[in-house]
Amino acid sequence: MYLYLDASALVKRHLEERGTERVRQIFNAATIPGTSVLSRAESEAAFAKSVRTESIAENEARSALNDFRSDWSDFAVVSASEPLVIRAGALAFDHDLRGYDAVHLASALAWAEGIDETVTFATFDRQLWRAAADQVWLTSFPDNLPSLLEEWA
Repeated sequence: MYLYLDASALVKRHLEERGTERVRQIFNAATIPGTSVLSRAESEAAFAKSVRTESIAENEARSALNDFRSDWSDFAVVSASEPLVIRAGALAFDHDLRGYDAVHLASALAWAEGIDETVTFATFDRQLWRAAADQVWLTSFPDNLPSLLEEWA
């Protein structure tokens, strides 16, 4: 299974929070994990925010950050080229997505089309999850995100 993780899923792989165990299980089942090059900055910013908001201690965040950086070479990383960003713009408009979310969707689609395989798209953003579910090349993960988010609220 090819697994694309947006930043919301990548962070859950390294920090203990709701959804972490699900992400770790699917990650371990993946043949090849992939993500956008933008996930690097997004994820590292999320680790810093967790310290700023006092969600976790700085030493925990630094440990998660170091693990994340060590794991980076294991990923198929999709570059953010101008054609990909143009596609992301169209996806943002069509699916009412934020900019980086649209880049994640465009990246996953480009990867799936490039390898000619369906890709499992992991996200914990409801709007992005729905947009991914509408794509022929993608399968959304977790399969029950809307009900999970309501349960966690």
